[in-house]
Amino acid sequence: MPASAHLLKKSSEFPRSRVSCAVERGPKMVLALSKLLAASTKGTHMAGPTPPSASLQASPASDKPRSYLGPLAVLSTLFFMWGFITCLNDIIIPHLKVVFDLNYAQAMMIQFAFFTAYFIVSLPSAQIVRRVGYKNGIIIGLVVVGLGCLAFYPAAGIRSYAIFLLALFILAAGITLLQVAANPFVAILGKPETASARLTLTQALNSLGTTVAPFFGSALILATVAKSADELKAMAPAAREAYRLAEAASVQKPYVGLAITLFILAVAIALSKLPKIGDAEAAAAQGGGSAGPKSAFGYRHLMLGAVAIFVYVGGEVAIGSFLVNYLKEPAIAGLPEKVGATYLPYYWGGAMVGRFLGTPLLRYFKPGRILALFACVAALLVVTTMTTSGSVAMWSVLAVGLFNSIMFPTIFTLAIAGLGKHTSQGSGILCMAIVGGALVPVIQGAIADRIGIHHCFIIPALCYLYIVWYGWKGHIPRPGQSAAHNPATAA
Repeated sequence: MPASAHLLKKSSEFPRSRVSCAVERGPKMVLALSKLLAASTKGTHMAGPTPPSASLQASPASDKPRSYLGPLAVLSTLFFMWGFITCLNDIIIPHLKVVFDLNYAQAMMIQFAFFTAYFIVSLPSAQIVRRVGYKNGIIIGLVVVGLGCLAFYPAAGIRSYAIFLLALFILAAGITLLQVAANPFVAILGKPETASARLTLTQALNSLGTTVAPFFGSALILATVAKSADELKAMAPAAREAYRLAEAASVQKPYVGLAITLFILAVAIALSKLPKIGDAEAAAAQGGGSAGPKSAFGYRHLMLGAVAIFVYVGGEVAIGSFLVNYLKEPAIAGLPEKVGATYLPYYWGGAMVGRFLGTPLLRYFKPGRILALFACVAALLVVTTMTTSGSVAMWSVLAVGLFNSIMFPTIFTLAIAGLGKHTSQGSGILCMAIVGGALVPVIQGAIADRIGIHHCFIIPALCYLYIVWYGWKGHIPRPGQSAAHNPATAA
């Protein structure tokens, strides 16, 4: 691919060797994940009463438990794609800041538009999944994400920031529907006791997407050195306008390529033989849901889990958003922004490594205890970075990513365990809580303006302390609710 090679060579943010390394290692890591999926699904079976869907029933000719390797491998591609697309926001922010001459507050509207979609679209997405089923919900989600990617083309053509934000909202709405459908789908396909392990393993591909996306995004979108504000002012008006038009157009081909990929993936999933699961099948698979509250809002462990998702996503995004500026501080590392940005993969890549390492722990130990342990270590690392300086402060905050790894999938599976027919609604409530990624960083920014960036990390520390409590005690259902018997929720 000569064009791609030319763009990679021009990239100033990341050396060509790093991009090539990502290209070479990506397929190997996917293959390794497939092998782990094979090991994790070997001998798994649906717990509880036999689901009414024939596609979930074991073959009468054999008493062997069914393997869900194929469906899980297909679903894993979704986790990679939405991780990849979500992380491209970190590339789009500085790019559009130059294109539209934005200040930081205006540029942060990108994250606000993106994460607000989770809050607005999650519950309607749950209704869609309830009506059409998990598989069809995934297909619709892929199509919507593809349409959002296509909307980047006219947005760049007429150079409209408002249309860019609308495109991001549409894109995020599709990803929200994917999450509402795919997360519980993975949790249902197998034993309830190992649901956290399965979701953590598939989420590892999500982390792979967030790890490699900056390399490709910088090569394809940030292929030329961005001009500073002073350089732009020194240019003639016509030259300045031509430069901004060219910069805006640089996002068109990458996002059209993503749209085509998503449409192909939607067709592939439509033709694939995924188990047919709706809320009735989810109720049978989890062995409950009919005797509990009339809606998902009546489950205490679910609502507390929504708070845990809110503070987890908020804390994770807040730390990532402040890292480059934090490492720039003379008392921490004194790194220029370009150099500091190269340390971001340690934070996001740590989550991927932690998910691979955490999967066996979640299979053999109680997920609630593991969640509490990881959150406790994350809180201690945040406190360490606040009370130290130099390399200790730098590496302690980067190491938080490693312990973020199992939090989202573990909280998610603990929160939806035993919801039965309310599973899709519960998934919508949890995905709605992802709006924490839009709000918590703003709170941390306000704290940073008052007490400085070194100590503003008190906000993520408090977030992790809540997760410690949820993993230790908060995820346990109330007596009498249908989830109480579920091994996945055992303390």
